[in-house]
Amino acid sequence: MKNYAVIFGGISYEHEISIISAITLKDVIKKDKIFIFCDKKRDFYLIAKENMKAKYFSSGEYKKSEQIYLKYSGFYKKALLKDKKIEFDLAINLIHGKDGEDGLLSSLLEFFDINYIGPRVEASVVSFNKEFTKLYASSKNVPTLSYQVINKFDKQKPKPKYPVVIKPLRLGSSIGLSVAKNKDEFEYALDVAFEYDNDVLIEQFYDNIKEYNLAGIKSKDGFLYSIVEEPKKESILDFDKKYLDFSRSTGANKAELPSNIISQIYSAFESIYEPLFEGAIIRCDFFMLDEKVYLNEINPVPGSLANYLFDDFNLVLDKISSNLPKKRKINIDYKYINSINAVKCK
Repeated sequence: MKNYAVIFGGISYEHEISIISAITLKDVIKKDKIFIFCDKKRDFYLIAKENMKAKYFSSGEYKKSEQIYLKYSGFYKKALLKDKKIEFDLAINLIHGKDGEDGLLSSLLEFFDINYIGPRVEASVVSFNKEFTKLYASSKNVPTLSYQVINKFDKQKPKPKYPVVIKPLRLGSSIGLSVAKNKDEFEYALDVAFEYDNDVLIEQFYDNIKEYNLAGIKSKDGFLYSIVEEPKKESILDFDKKYLDFSRSTGANKAELPSNIISQIYSAFESIYEPLFEGAIIRCDFFMLDEKVYLNEINPVPGSLANYLFDDFNLVLDKISSNLPKKRKINIDYKYINSINAVKCK
């Protein structure tokens, strides 16, 4: 039986979203679990389950909790004679955006040899940058919409064919995202996006485009999928529509799609997932235009781990827990140095 350490918070524009995700999973995950909060100073705190309330963090009251720290094989707390290890079997990366989805936390956990559910370093790098995502998808023969990337300091700005979508290159949760229908709106949208990132991605906006989401994992028994969700939206999923209701545990809008479209979505998901995202519960967001499926984004740490899309989320945790990527063991025995010393001593 596995018990989990849910790590959340981090330094990110999505810091508060991570807190909401963790509070949501408090009652969703049925097995034993502990909660580890990373604050804006990157200090870690062990949070009691009864304190998992939004105000506990916004008020700074969390600082009354026990502070813990990382070292080899786990998190520890200070004790009188000997530091005491915090007991858990697997960590769950629940930090959205920077720190959690850019590979920083993955690097820390791997450096300290801690088993975890979440994207590995390379997967994080690919999915955190929207241009890298498109290049990766292309290498897997998964189509994406055409795009441009511009830098804040470029002297010449493009003159796109309106309407267009403007997105910060390295940010999720639809933060900083805008639709521009003319030059004035475009220039304003750039100013907004550049508040969050020095690089911005521009895509054509299609009013008739459909959007579908699919979450899943690869287990020893093969792929385990969520429902295909058709998000309820107007013209575009902004921050409020996308995330202020993701704390729900039920109520996802299952898409009614023909089998050939479902097959396209499954095939694209599998191509994206293997082998880079093994060990993570991911959600891929797809577009459909003229009966063709395009990858929009990869969410390597989706809101509330997309638990509301699965029939049995605890089964998903069980399955992925038993199919984490194997670590390559390196034996350091100083044979080379010892052989040199042996020769010198002759």
